[in-house]
Amino acid sequence: MSKLRLATLWLDGCSGCHMSLLDTDERLLELAARADIVYSPLVDAKQFPERVDVVCIEGAVSTGEDEARLRLARQRSGLLIAMGDCAVTGNVPAMRNPLGAEAMLQAVYRESPVLAPQIPTEDLPRLHDHALPLHRFVPVDLFIPGCPPAAGTLFAALDALIAGTADGLRLDTRFGA
Repeated sequence: MSKLRLATLWLDGCSGCHMSLLDTDERLLELAARADIVYSPLVDAKQFPERVDVVCIEGAVSTGEDEARLRLARQRSGLLIAMGDCAVTGNVPAMRNPLGAEAMLQAVYRESPVLAPQIPTEDLPRLHDHALPLHRFVPVDLFIPGCPPAAGTLFAALDALIAGTADGLRLDTRFGA
């Protein structure tokens, strides 16, 4: 049996979930010995690959770019995990939702005391009016809440998935995991 193909993706969030994943310390090496990490901010991969068994996604969906990356990951992955409160509920990125994107940008970049008030536009994706959790766009197979989730929680979930012992979950094996 080939190794499970694991990916992680970072959308609109603070990277705290990936920091928590790194906080698994030497246990991360255990996971890497039993799974191939094929895409992540932690590895040098430019394109999201085909045939990913498990993808852990942190962050809310705040832009069209976020949405496109999420939809591609869902299409190419067997099991999609919402990792952390931003992915699960929208959390901090969604704090702007009562105002809407345009009003938030005006308040932060034009109405605040700054030297040259202007809303940045170069090389930035246009914001959706609301920041939303992953499940508002694609089916999510597993939710791991926390801001960020504890390193032990992330390790336990990934360890159980790799070992095939996750209670109530059956890994989609269409990609050979």
